Amino acid sequence: MRILITGATGLVGTEITKLCKERGIEVNYLTTSKKKIVSEEGYKGFYWNPSKNEIDSNCFSGVSAIINLAGASIAQRWTKRNKEKIRSSRLDSLRTLAGALENLDEHAIDIMVSASAMGIYPNSPSNYYTEEDKRVDDSFLGEVVSLWEEEADKFEKFNIAVAKVRTGLVLSSNGGALPKMAKPIQYYLGASLGSGKQWQSWIHVQDLAAIFLHIVEAELTGVYNGVGPNPVSNAKLTKEIAKALKKPLFLPNVPRVALQLALGDMSYLLFASQRVSSKKIEATGFNFGYANICRALGEIYNEKQNCDSDSTYQEEFIT
Repeated sequence: MRILITGATGLVGTEITKLCKERGIEVNYLTTSKKKIVSEEGYKGFYWNPSKNEIDSNCFSGVSAIINLAGASIAQRWTKRNKEKIRSSRLDSLRTLAGALENLDEHAIDIMVSASAMGIYPNSPSNYYTEEDKRVDDSFLGEVVSLWEEEADKFEKFNIAVAKVRTGLVLSSNGGALPKMAKPIQYYLGASLGSGKQWQSWIHVQDLAAIFLHIVEAELTGVYNGVGPNPVSNAKLTKEIAKALKKPLFLPNVPRVALQLALGDMSYLLFASQRVSSKKIEATGFNFGYANICRALGEIYNEKQNCDSDSTYQEEFIT
């Protein structure tokens, strides 16, 4: 099997590529940096520039599946210019892939799995969201994710099965949100955000990478939540990070208004509450390596933790 990956050099893409290598799956990848193009046994790079609709169509050679992870980070100030970059980077990437496929005489691609985000679900302190929920959050992020998924669905016209993974808060020491959350805690400045009651549906990066490959190998279609089985509150997550780092928490919660002044509209990400179910992907036979936030953080920080049982987290989740 050979998979074409967009965003292969990012946080999740790097983990998927690593997993592909372990499983003997060959990888073609697209990059906007010609300096990052390499050609090795089982790992070949190709240039593209979605903003200009440029792509090396040789990237499709021998490919039977596409994993699409391309998109600018949402963790930046939501200025008018950055909002357009966040939106266009996602849509242009898919449109560039589709345009290239239209110009091919034939292809051997059976499935495309595209990244999406749990930010499509409305902000709620009590709802328990499954993939069947059709409501869309009334926010910039909800709008972007909805458009992103609609663009991915258009690949069905190429007789390609389409799946979308709505990713949660990805936990890794190599990037993403966790190092930013851990930094103030390391310097004894850690505290919960706002009320601390907002739900955060998280996933260990290794589990997320495994979900993408599981969907490809099982040829699944439709929407799947890329979150772990046991969401936690922001207060609980902050406490567990501090526990893993062996640092105390003694400061009061950070007022919401302070972060709104510092980060502008983007601060919405810190306070949005989305309690999201992983039951659909589990029903397909997928098993999580890290179902418990304590054990996930313990692995990331190489710390042996005295963790509560997973049932404790599930009880908190349900009530």
